[in-house]
Amino acid sequence: MDTRVKLRVQGLTNSQIQSGAYALILAEEKGPRRIPIIVGTTEAQSIAIALEKINPPRPLTHDLFSAFLQSFDIRLHEVFIYKFEDGVFYSELLFDNGMRRIRLDSRTSDAIAIALRVQCDIYTTEGIIRECGVVLEDSSLFEDNEDKEEEDLMYDLEPDEIKDEAQLQKWLSLLETEEIEARLQEAIENENYEHAKMYKDELHRRKIKEK
Repeated sequence: MDTRVKLRVQGLTNSQIQSGAYALILAEEKGPRRIPIIVGTTEAQSIAIALEKINPPRPLTHDLFSAFLQSFDIRLHEVFIYKFEDGVFYSELLFDNGMRRIRLDSRTSDAIAIALRVQCDIYTTEGIIRECGVVLEDSSLFEDNEDKEEEDLMYDLEPDEIKDEAQLQKWLSLLETEEIEARLQEAIENENYEHAKMYKDELHRRKIKEK
């Protein structure tokens, strides 16, 4: 049986292969190899939200699934990426309800999005990581780029999708002053005074910081 390798989610970056898609980077926990997995924009945003620990006002599909597991006392024991074929990664989820265990096939992007929410382990085989893994000579450059891509995904959110105050402040910090001023005007015109106050407070904070 092929040796299993534990992975961790390192982040997201733009796909160099497929336009409009992202590469989910899984890192070998005790080694230098990385596995890039192409995911769509919707899945990438769900993964980014989980990485940033953002709580949307309404649950996403992966949030709903995770809440279902917790409500019925079902544990997601692990995610196992068990096969790579024709450019596609195949994954399965191992569930445990205390009486029996069951494995279900899943798209890898969905499996990772759920795993991040319930904080379960992620594994693959030595054969897959040997075939698909890459070693980055300068990981610090990659991590800087990775942070940038996660910020880009976060930039696309709207304030109503962010509940956490710290994340909301981070989101505001990504906006240019001109955009905040435009958003302020739009909020006033739409009589959305809660958002208007938020943008006005951010502009005031920036003016004080400039002094």
